[in-house]
Amino acid sequence: MNRYARNLRGYGPFPPDPEWPGNARVAVQFVLNYEEGGENNVLHGDAASEAFLSDIPGAAQWPGQRHWNMESMYEYGARAGFWRLHRLFTRAGIPLTIYGVATALARNPEQVEAMKDAGWEIASHGLKWIEHKDMPDADERAAIAEAVRLHTEVVGERPRGWYTGRCSENTVRLVAEEGGFDYISDTYDDDLPYWLEIAGRDQLIIPYTLEANDMRFAVSPGWSDGEDFFNYLKNAFDALYEEGETDTPKMMSIGLHCRLVGRPGKIMALRKFIDHIQSREGVWCPRRIEIAEHWAKHHPPQQAMQPSRMARSEFVERFGGIFEHSPWIAERAFGLELGPAHDCAAGIQNALCRMFRSASRDERLGVLKAHPDLAGKLARAGRLTAESTSEQASAGLDLLTDEERATFTSLNTAYVERHGFPFIIAVRDHDKASILAAFQRRIDNDGGTEFTEACRQVERIAHHRLKDLFS
Repeated sequence: MNRYARNLRGYGPFPPDPEWPGNARVAVQFVLNYEEGGENNVLHGDAASEAFLSDIPGAAQWPGQRHWNMESMYEYGARAGFWRLHRLFTRAGIPLTIYGVATALARNPEQVEAMKDAGWEIASHGLKWIEHKDMPDADERAAIAEAVRLHTEVVGERPRGWYTGRCSENTVRLVAEEGGFDYISDTYDDDLPYWLEIAGRDQLIIPYTLEANDMRFAVSPGWSDGEDFFNYLKNAFDALYEEGETDTPKMMSIGLHCRLVGRPGKIMALRKFIDHIQSREGVWCPRRIEIAEHWAKHHPPQQAMQPSRMARSEFVERFGGIFEHSPWIAERAFGLELGPAHDCAAGIQNALCRMFRSASRDERLGVLKAHPDLAGKLARAGRLTAESTSEQASAGLDLLTDEERATFTSLNTAYVERHGFPFIIAVRDHDKASILAAFQRRIDNDGGTEFTEACRQVERIAHHRLKDLFS
């Protein structure tokens, strides 16, 4: 099977109403990444010092050496930045989710105690704040297990949420296979949670953010002024707040770091943003675990039709009749590079139409000839496909007067004699009168024009049939 693994569709044009508590128009969720003491450091058994997310421009790792300046910037986050953020959020009455690196938590007991006393969720941010992209499966699986063990030992309970950050292509699968997490956040692909089937179980994904994130104080392009950060957060919130009124409520994740936004010159932007959202009604500021619990209760996983995962026989059985008596179209469509984006009416329509359009003229003519006459002998004998029977009935073609039937018979005969195939029209777009008008208008078209129009109508019929099937 030629299948494309990425999901480029998501919820499509109609995301679900999350039904946030209190009919909130937006859920604003703050994450504080706690990494200080878990970063790359030769003291931690790593080969080199840290080089990521600090105020040192163009920082590079120092192999085999301690980087004193880098260490001290991370230490600022633990010694000063954390407490400044702790005061801000506890005074504002907004609970945080901590993404806690297990080894960092173990080296910061006073901060862990403050997190717990504040009622903050402490999710796992992995064992160490290091790169995982080149880590073998077995090593990463072992690191996940050790992160859970150490986290449970230090915090007093196992983590229910997970975010690696510097992850590998295997991270989400391996964490899901661990089996104990209410949610995973190693994605950035949506404004709402969603379910992902992994290893035979449904895993909740709560996407995170790298753009509404203070890490952009330490990367390029990024921010050097707190006002830039505030304006970005405000604009993002205002857009989502408006969508929550006119469209569908969403979720806004905000990522923070003790050593970055915890600096005096940056935290005022965060304070201004908190004042801004607290001046609005209909804003919910939960921990991520509360989002997970809410989603599991109000939007449990659903078993939808997934054509991209069907075996050939099932695929052809389901879609072989979409183009009248032409299962070869579905046979060929099965061989395309199908993926989750095709698991909807528009996706299968596109796949089937591609095969119809790329077929030879004789093959397409065969599809046209497979269609029955409108209100013809097959209809009167009850020998139409179920789809054609329903479609003709929808336009009242099963309830013709003798005069109307005679008119259709005469037009059908003249049309076939002129063009070599039956008159085809998507009857569900019409009523009896407009069908007759189209019949009379099109019958005198030249052969090429009418062949093209008939093919277009065949595709339109397929559109309606697939809409029915997926609804």
